[in-house]
Amino acid sequence: MAGRRKDQRSTQPNVSAWRPGVPGVVEVFHAHYTEYAYPMHVHDAWTLLIVDDGAVRYDLDRHEHGTPHDTVSLLPPHVPHNGSPATPDGFRKRVLYLDASRLGDELIGAAVDAPDLRDPVLRRRVGQLHSALALPGDELEAESRLTLIGERLRAHLRPAEGTDAARRDPVLARRLRELLDERVVAGIGLEEAAALVSAHPAHLVRAFSRAYGIAPHQYLMSRRVDRARRLLLAGGSPADVAGATGFYDQAHLTRHFKRLVGVTPGRYRVSGARGAPGG
Repeated sequence: MAGRRKDQRSTQPNVSAWRPGVPGVVEVFHAHYTEYAYPMHVHDAWTLLIVDDGAVRYDLDRHEHGTPHDTVSLLPPHVPHNGSPATPDGFRKRVLYLDASRLGDELIGAAVDAPDLRDPVLRRRVGQLHSALALPGDELEAESRLTLIGERLRAHLRPAEGTDAARRDPVLARRLRELLDERVVAGIGLEEAAALVSAHPAHLVRAFSRAYGIAPHQYLMSRRVDRARRLLLAGGSPADVAGATGFYDQAHLTRHFKRLVGVTPGRYRVSGARGAPGG
């Protein structure tokens, strides 16, 4: 019985998250997942990911990718992706969420085409940045390292001549995405959205799903969970955060949050209260 309880505990995700005082870094997120697989979702920030143990298998823009530990993965904002362990013991990852001040939207197309970068120098610099972010008082070092990382990422991702950056973003789907972005908390009904963009509701859902590989409601819930993460790290209670991010109640938040992050809002908030590793 004791051995069985130990096995059950070992499958629980272990996460640590915090928001450092470094411009451009929205969140630092460290996680060890053994069995958890996160479904298709989006972020409003760039996801800069390194895997320290194991490997992740994920889909981005309907194409399968993997993250052996010698690569750096850069997943662009607003583009759906999922993820699951590619090895029996799961994976341990370190993630930085970066806002548009560090990487612009003009790089999204190139990142979709080639999200996994085999660059030992870049991999080492990202690891050094995580070390600096874990030490309060080293913000200048962290910002300096982040600047060099951004420069190297842009060198990898400069769009090729003639690239059509809007080819995955038809007008109708983009207009619905803009409506969802404007009303993340308040939400919007499908009939109202369809009337605003002059489209049949069914056609609107199909256009959005074709363009982004994710249904409109999944996109909206992803955006709400992203907001909830920020507020939880700022010290908000799950109940207050649920109301502030458009969820019906705390249970509604918990259901979607655990589905996308792997842990409950309460556990996630505690990880933020502990601060950076060693804090």
